[in-house]
Amino acid sequence: MFLSNRESDDAGTGEVTRVRVPNRNDGEMFGIIVQMLGFDRVRVRCEDGEIRVGRIPGRMKKRVWMRIGDTVLVVPWDFQTEAKCDVVWRYRGNELDWLQKKGILKMF
Repeated sequence: MFLSNRESDDAGTGEVTRVRVPNRNDGEMFGIIVQMLGFDRVRVRCEDGEIRVGRIPGRMKKRVWMRIGDTVLVVPWDFQTEAKCDVVWRYRGNELDWLQKKGILKMF
């Protein structure tokens, strides 16, 4: 697979241009993927201590690859809040470093 110059330049740099921070008013929180379930679902350990089944939306399905141990941003559902959530964002290594440096992300 060939990458365009723009993609290859972005992939190699350790610079953080923009990092998505959880909006607590909307119920967003950090989570860590513990298990891949298949059918676009993952098991996520959220920062509130709950283990939820997370749904990967179609816009991220083939564009953003996720693995066990990745830190993600999740939003619990309005109903079944303790059991299910939507995965909204996956953080890369340099984004995690920035969040930890700023004190936003505390390992849970």
